Amino acid sequence: MSLSTKNNKQSFDLRGDQNVIYLDYASTAPISDEALHVFVQASKQAFANSNSLHDEGDHARTILEACRKQLAELIGGYPSGIYFTGGGSESNVLAIEMLLKNSPKHKNHIVASAMEHSSIYNYLKSLEHTGYEITFLLPDKHGKLHVDTIRSSLNNRTALVSIQHANSEIGCIQNVKEIGHLLHDKSIYFHSDCVQSFGKIPIEAELWKADAISLSSHKVYGPKGVGSLYLNSCVNWQPVIPGGTHENGVRAGTVNVPGIAAFVAAAKTQCTVMQEENIRLESLKHAFFAKLEAYREHVHIINKDIENQLPTIIGLIVRGIEGQYMLLESNRRGVAISTGTACQIGMQTPSKALLSTGLTKDEALQYIRISTGKQTNAADLDAMAEIIGKAIKERYSERTESLHE
Repeated sequence: MSLSTKNNKQSFDLRGDQNVIYLDYASTAPISDEALHVFVQASKQAFANSNSLHDEGDHARTILEACRKQLAELIGGYPSGIYFTGGGSESNVLAIEMLLKNSPKHKNHIVASAMEHSSIYNYLKSLEHTGYEITFLLPDKHGKLHVDTIRSSLNNRTALVSIQHANSEIGCIQNVKEIGHLLHDKSIYFHSDCVQSFGKIPIEAELWKADAISLSSHKVYGPKGVGSLYLNSCVNWQPVIPGGTHENGVRAGTVNVPGIAAFVAAAKTQCTVMQEENIRLESLKHAFFAKLEAYREHVHIINKDIENQLPTIIGLIVRGIEGQYMLLESNRRGVAISTGTACQIGMQTPSKALLSTGLTKDEALQYIRISTGKQTNAADLDAMAEIIGKAIKERYSERTESLHE
């Protein structure tokens, strides 16, 4: 299939490589057939501006409100707290900005983990120039952030704590319920980035006492460019963009009703099969680990035997081989993997999240992430294990030969 202009001066091949083994679901997932169908139908039948007062606008608005209700049910929240955005990163920044706007002026202290997504980390660093004091907490070697560590970081100026639900690089899951209750009792706002966890493990926004959570569509087989921000009803927020009329003033711009409908359709399906899919992927993961036993002297599996891990993320260090080399070698052999979070790809510096767990710079640069999804099968991971094995044999045979020269 190709996309071309009328005069055929430009064309784009949309086919891609149909034989590639895709193991980078934590970066993004392909849109599901169901979500794509919903998107096309909604684009044709609910294309009107949901703020318009005519019947077509009312039809789009009805679909939008139905989506709001359905998404709220999936995260244990209320429809009135759901605000649709342009993606997870936007939701993260909006959440922080809106919660801070509602905080007393003397509260200028913010706490976050050192493993937060770059959209949060970079935004918080920018707030340091406006008078905010930011405390980035280091996790233990498994990426776990203990509640006592958070408790000891708080003071009477703490306005907000932002702790991600699950990390996108090593897959560790935080005890956000315990964190949320601690902060609720101290009247400190709590935001959790749930972009990586949504559709993989249960989310209970109200049960957690969370003031805000962030979600993204494309991680759950929905379209890109769509996300959601959930705000607890007790938050008396103010609009970030003055005069914004869409989503009750949370953001400007015509609401993407087709994208939202596709997002919610994909999310509903993913949450329905979540438990069954986790069992399947956990089984595939352990079979993959068994294959890697033959190379245990050269391969370190991050959090191999640790509970509270996403079943979809496998973090590895292939000793003596840079992650970027492994990525390129895997790509050459038809397998797509990553060296970390998608928003950091292309950067030659080691991941801050990996360094925060105590890994050395060299170890962090040797890290690769294999992330699985609904199209992953045993043969895919067998192929990846074979690539790792060949890379190790080639690299160490080269070193042996050089020693004999």
